[in-house]
Amino acid sequence: MNTTAKATLAAGVAAALPWESLAGLKGMVSANDKINVGVIGVNGMGWSNALSFLKIPEVQITALCDVDDNVLTKRKAELADKGMQAKTYGDYRKLLEDKDINAVIIGTPDHWHCLQMADACAAGKDVYVEKPVGNSIAECNAMIAAQKRYNRAVQCGQWQRSMPHFVDALNFIKSGKLGKIRTVKAWAYQGWMRNIEVKPDGQVPAGVNYDMWLGPATKRPFNPNRFHFNFRWFWDYAGGLMTDWGVHLIDYALLGMNASFPKSAIAVGGKFAYPDGAHETPDSLITVYEFDGYSMLWEQAQSISNGNYGKDHGISFIGNNGTLVLWRGGWEVIPDEKRMEAVPFQPNKGSGLDLHTVNFIEAMKSRDFSKLTCPIQDGAHVANVCQMGNISYKTGGKVTWDPAANKFREAKANELLAAQYHNGYKLPKL
Repeated sequence: MNTTAKATLAAGVAAALPWESLAGLKGMVSANDKINVGVIGVNGMGWSNALSFLKIPEVQITALCDVDDNVLTKRKAELADKGMQAKTYGDYRKLLEDKDINAVIIGTPDHWHCLQMADACAAGKDVYVEKPVGNSIAECNAMIAAQKRYNRAVQCGQWQRSMPHFVDALNFIKSGKLGKIRTVKAWAYQGWMRNIEVKPDGQVPAGVNYDMWLGPATKRPFNPNRFHFNFRWFWDYAGGLMTDWGVHLIDYALLGMNASFPKSAIAVGGKFAYPDGAHETPDSLITVYEFDGYSMLWEQAQSISNGNYGKDHGISFIGNNGTLVLWRGGWEVIPDEKRMEAVPFQPNKGSGLDLHTVNFIEAMKSRDFSKLTCPIQDGAHVANVCQMGNISYKTGGKVTWDPAANKFREAKANELLAAQYHNGYKLPKL
């Protein structure tokens, strides 16, 4: 689906659905029209996604799955307060056996996304999967193959694509008014992310199925630093700030330039803020991506908030005539001398997450997957670009992509194309 079509779609959805009217619509949908949704991973973003889905009149949450019984009990009670009774599961495969479930939300740690999405598609479910879609390039490719084989609707949770002001900014970039764009920057300076102090291994908390939490990851003793939110700072399960925020921001850097895969990447950084911290991923990183005719720069820093243009996150398109600066709060254009008119601050116009979940349900109902604002192919594309940066960091040098061979030209980099699966799990081969 081309960028213009996606921009038009997102803008149309935003204009057509006034969210303040949803409360009045809730009781107007017949039980026969209900879409039954199961949620796999209900502690963090999985639950935020579920609450967004519940704003859609047709949707009801009928099943919950989590490896932590404490979280599962809490979420079941919250649904009961809303008048909904949900089945609960500790093993997602049992949830997928439920023939009445039409779609699943996958909100588990990154290292589980590939297996769970592929299994859900094989079970005939449509899927809303959290970002980043995979924890390796091989996983992303397997997820694309699973969607194609089973022909299911798969939406990636990159909800910035559904934010109307992001779409407006993208249309301005496409107008050519910025002139030749020579540099694109994306950054995340996250001051609230502080040090993770080293903690000893300990007992698995009561009610937690730790073996299921680990899944295909390396078998290790339980450590509280690796559990729940902080899993994202350990290579076994995720890719650090690069894949946590980078997939959101680099996504629009790529969209604005109609970019395919970079020719090369070189990343430098390290644990500069907290060298003795428990985290494995870098707290400071700069990555330069090479494209024909321009460069893209990614910057990340934990415990620092003062990023480019005074913004703690964003994307900038630096052209001969001016610079467009885009972030979740809005966008503006800063002219270069008098080569163009400034564009004053254009604020955020709505909930990207809510618009994104509506888009998924509409694509489900129509079975026209070209309507998806962020299909698996697009989510995998940006995830792979982020993985390329992390691979450069891990190998300690520049990595170059061979599009004909669909791999790197460096042997050390190719060793990191696929995440290693353990404990009897295998990468889906489709």
